[in-house]
Amino acid sequence: MTKSCFLSIFLALFSTFWLCVNSHFDYKDALTKSIIFLEAQRSGKLPPDHRPPWRGDSALDDGKEAGVDLVGGYYDAGDNVKYGFPMAFTVTTMAWAAYFYEHEIKDAGELNNLLAGIRWGTDYFLKASVQQNRLFVQVGDPKMDHQCWMKPECMKTPRTVLEINQNRPGTEVAAETAAALAASSIVFRKVDHAYAETLVSRAKMLFQFAEEHQGTFDGACPFYCSHSGYNDELLWGASWLYIATKDPLYLQYVNEESTSAVVNEFSWDLKYAGAQVLLSQLYWEGQKELHMFQQQADGYICAVHPDSPYRQPFMTPGGLIHFRDGANSQYVTSTAFLFSVYSDLLARHNVQVICGEKTLTHTDLMCFAKQEMNYLLGHNPARRSIMVGFGHNPPLHAHHRGASIPVTAKTEDVTCGMSFALWFNTDAPNPNELTGAILGGPDRADVFIDSRTNSSYTEPCTYINSLAIGVLAKLAHKAKHHEL
Repeated sequence: MTKSCFLSIFLALFSTFWLCVNSHFDYKDALTKSIIFLEAQRSGKLPPDHRPPWRGDSALDDGKEAGVDLVGGYYDAGDNVKYGFPMAFTVTTMAWAAYFYEHEIKDAGELNNLLAGIRWGTDYFLKASVQQNRLFVQVGDPKMDHQCWMKPECMKTPRTVLEINQNRPGTEVAAETAAALAASSIVFRKVDHAYAETLVSRAKMLFQFAEEHQGTFDGACPFYCSHSGYNDELLWGASWLYIATKDPLYLQYVNEESTSAVVNEFSWDLKYAGAQVLLSQLYWEGQKELHMFQQQADGYICAVHPDSPYRQPFMTPGGLIHFRDGANSQYVTSTAFLFSVYSDLLARHNVQVICGEKTLTHTDLMCFAKQEMNYLLGHNPARRSIMVGFGHNPPLHAHHRGASIPVTAKTEDVTCGMSFALWFNTDAPNPNELTGAILGGPDRADVFIDSRTNSSYTEPCTYINSLAIGVLAKLAHKAKHHEL
């Protein structure tokens, strides 16, 4: 076969990954399952309508050693630690989906489930922030937890409590928790006004703490180190508080005191792009003093879209955006969500993004968002789903303690060392389906290894799924009304 013939076949096979093709999935089913996964990550006393049948109550004494009630909240990934920083980002992005795509999520029949998931997080944050200038930000000993492979219902590791205060500040996590509570207050205003007021009041208190006692939070290192600093969280928190309260003091903070920058990533660590997209909505709705943030949002689009001459992130041969190994899917869903939201704003206000000589329309942005989500759902070189329990040949070996240990397993006499031999280092499929979990995803060569011991491929994270909710709801809505 000649080189030119081989190249033609290769391009024919994989050109679909770069076009807005008509391949569709059951996006409504994917949306439902994405939320079910978040339910599987709940800690504490589970409600009667809890959907994952294999999960039970866990960590019912959390906070006891510090004399506080820290029962509830979410485990972040495949372990049993409750990290406040990514948990807050998970809740903020769940709330953003409910705020921006309320109609689409309601149309899919998932709004009540999403609101329940948001409240599961905000109830925990209210417990964790009772005292002024004090926020409990972690429960569990990460080092000890990672030396034991036990499901949360039977964990045997210490439930150490970590807090920040005026003597040991953590601006990133305080401001992110303020953002979570402020964003959530918006979506609860229609259904529980008193609760919404409680949330926004606590958000104000936490933002004041974050602003007045500035210092980088490093307590979750090496697992959740803040590499980007805390200026992005301060801008993010102030933006959500302004939307929630319309208090001009927060707008003044955004315009006069905040720091912002054009970036190519949106994640639990780096919030600039999210804040810029959020503020762009206000700009186009008439607040012209926010023009700089709208320009920076355009800069983010130009730095990421594959057709832009300024595109920075690596794209795999199959068309997946790839930032780094280890939960790369979080960057896929975060990119898809921001592109989906911004495409709607462009369409709503009849504007485009100019990237040098390339003009990007709202259709271009949504095509890319759809392409990225479709890759995760199965339209990829491996022709397999990256979401557990969905689509063709989904993963069976998620790197997840609860999913990999049988409900009936006798754990009383199992030591931490024995736990890895019994349930981690085995090729057997997980006995409990971690429905809806979008796993870490493939590498730069589009290779995905469905192995429990390869966490960079198979570990799920709450913020991967929280960022998928909005765009999946939009795709489900468009599919239902034959608009795709």
